[in-house]
Amino acid sequence: MRLLRRLWEIFLVSFKLGCTSFGGPTAHLGYFQNEYVEKRKWLSANDYSQLVALSQFLPGPASSQVGMGIGLLRGGIFGSIISFIGFTLPSVLLLIAFGYFSTHVELSWVHGLKLVAVAIVAQAILDMSRKLISSIWHLIIALSALGVVLLWGHSLSQVLVIGLAALIGFRFIKITKEMNQHVTVVPISKKAGFILLSLFFLLLIGLPAVSPFMQYEWFILIEKFYLSGALVFGGGHVVLPLLEVQFVQSGLMSSSDFITGYGMTQAVPGPLFTFASYIGMMIAGVPGAVIATIAIFLPAFLLIVGAMPFWLALNQFPRLRGAIAGANAAVVGILAAAFFHPIATETIENWLDIVISAIFLWCLMRWKIPPYLLVIIGLCIGIIRY
Repeated sequence: MRLLRRLWEIFLVSFKLGCTSFGGPTAHLGYFQNEYVEKRKWLSANDYSQLVALSQFLPGPASSQVGMGIGLLRGGIFGSIISFIGFTLPSVLLLIAFGYFSTHVELSWVHGLKLVAVAIVAQAILDMSRKLISSIWHLIIALSALGVVLLWGHSLSQVLVIGLAALIGFRFIKITKEMNQHVTVVPISKKAGFILLSLFFLLLIGLPAVSPFMQYEWFILIEKFYLSGALVFGGGHVVLPLLEVQFVQSGLMSSSDFITGYGMTQAVPGPLFTFASYIGMMIAGVPGAVIATIAIFLPAFLLIVGAMPFWLALNQFPRLRGAIAGANAAVVGILAAAFFHPIATETIENWLDIVISAIFLWCLMRWKIPPYLLVIIGLCIGIIRY
């Protein structure tokens, strides 16, 4: 009974955060700090900083992984799962509803929503560049990734670019900053962690390997969303180009629907990865949305829970952190490539669209207007003009 009460408490707190956490991953971490560390004292400030550092180290949605980690420390494996469900459920339900609505009603006015998406992705590129491009090697990697992805539109291009960037970072980028050694006891053994990490790599390699022999819609969704979730370095916005390759370039959904959904994702609280719920809804209805949501978050769960028992040991290798820095630099270029095509090319139709998008970007960067308010403004502009 004590465990059930604790799990229920984890769900209620994470659900509240899922309903109120606007502003993207960085803002989410601020909400978590206030709720879990300062208010409820479920973990110390040092443990929280270690958990944030681990989430930045691993691919996947940083804020969701931090929430999963806090759930693990508070309630074990089930606590991690419950924390994930609570935090993602509000945005999943909202995006499923939007996906259903958009397929049954004429939405010619969503062009304003697409213009918001242009500004938000541009801001993400600028912010990530300031944080992740700090040396000539970072810049070379980012520009090379931009060029390769633009010139070679194959679905494997992003995977190969990230892999090569990690190798370059491993060889040439050295991060020697010492990390804090202390962290609380993790309620999961190294053996269990090894099993989860092994499962992550098994699925990463195995799903594409058996894909040619499994032409079922549900399996295609699992494979594409799992791969996208497993290869995201640098924040939630980076999932955009990965999903665009998997679903737009493959012809499973239109570019217009894709950009519209991404814009709408900015208006709901919670993690940006729930964009997958909208895509799954558009392709295969509610079952598709459920499969998409689980598949895209599964890599994050396997990595954060599996890596926590090994974190201190992994964290002591400067070259390994250099490999991650190289991968992060590459995703800046990959996101920039997605900004040029299809986001800008499919959205900007005339000079007025350029002006409106530039004003939106100015509002985000200069006046710090929350993205969800900008979405409302964009929808109003779309209704009036289009």
